Amino acid sequence: MTSTVQVVAIAVSAALLAIVIELVRRRKLTEEYSFVWILCAIALLSLSLWRDLLHVVAHWLGVFYPPAVLLLVLTVFVFVACLYFSVVVSRQRQQIERLAEEQAILAARQRELERRTEDRPTVH
Repeated sequence: MTSTVQVVAIAVSAALLAIVIELVRRRKLTEEYSFVWILCAIALLSLSLWRDLLHVVAHWLGVFYPPAVLLLVLTVFVFVACLYFSVVVSRQRQQIERLAEEQAILAARQRELERRTEDRPTVH
């Protein structure tokens, strides 16, 4: 990997890590969801810093241009993150549906109680 490509890869990986940490610090991203992104940034940073590791992984995968492994790792992590967040969104959708059903039941009970109190004769 050329030094220019390595410097850019290190800068992008470090920037990704810094952005994720800053988002967690500002409470824009919860720790639970930041784990996947921190793992991705550390993996990319490791492969960017240690050329030998990158070359070993590239050779093991049969990739002739080692920097392409960085893109492969990034693609795999983005895929994993998308899958993880799809699971989270699905779970939240189920929770929202359950809460909406419970709220509708409570509203119906409240209307019924209000109707019963209105129907009672008042004693003076």
